Amino acid sequence: MSKINSAIYEIHHLEKLASRDQWVNQIHPLVKLCLTILYIAMVVSYSKYDLIGLAAMGVYLFISFQLAELSFKDALWRLRVVLPIVCAVGIVNPFFDRIPVEIGGLHLNAGVLSMLTLMMKGSFAVLASYILIATTTIESICYALRLLHVPTILVTQILLTYRYITLLLEEVNRITQAYALRAPNQKGVHFKVWGSLTGQLLLRSIDRANDVFESMTLRGYRGEFKYVGEKHRMRRTDLLYFAVWGLLFGLFRRIPVILVLGNLVGGIFA
Repeated sequence: MSKINSAIYEIHHLEKLASRDQWVNQIHPLVKLCLTILYIAMVVSYSKYDLIGLAAMGVYLFISFQLAELSFKDALWRLRVVLPIVCAVGIVNPFFDRIPVEIGGLHLNAGVLSMLTLMMKGSFAVLASYILIATTTIESICYALRLLHVPTILVTQILLTYRYITLLLEEVNRITQAYALRAPNQKGVHFKVWGSLTGQLLLRSIDRANDVFESMTLRGYRGEFKYVGEKHRMRRTDLLYFAVWGLLFGLFRRIPVILVLGNLVGGIFA
């Protein structure tokens, strides 16, 4: 399978995950969107040396993966390009922050500690976003954005970009396959034809965009979509779901839960 076909498959697979009839998938999209934003804000608010306190926020990811029946291994595979970039943000910290610190009886360089904390923050934020995408369709996410009064033009841009990125990838696949048939002994696309192939892709994309817009207009589009999520009303269980996680986030933020549990278990077995 080529890289383009693999990318198309991954997009369709995420759509299938988001369309499943799971309990988490049925939660109101506004609740899941606000909860994800709150979670990322809480994760980012931790001190750059508070590695143990930050680790407690992983409880949300673990439970969410279990409730949604998502594979953590598959998530890491799909995020294999993003996660290394996120983790590389703090890779230079050990060279600039050399203050010795002690954590859990271990003596570490403060730069190493801050690097690990930044890596954990980035990983947690990306995984939380993945949970949102894997349990909520793009239409429902856009509906939640409109409920938050995000401008219509931005929401429409997000929806159409996500919805028709597969069409663009399919056009790229057709062009590369046609080029490969005309140059069977050549590996890849020669740089001399990059400009002409890109121009052909642009012209085909414009033609396809016109066809899509005409189809939308014939179906009654006048600048605002009628989202499927509009039929999804807020329930008490949705509010309870948000309230429980919100309280737990606040608890994890104020109290070093892992240290408390560690001291408690250590005292029991002492």
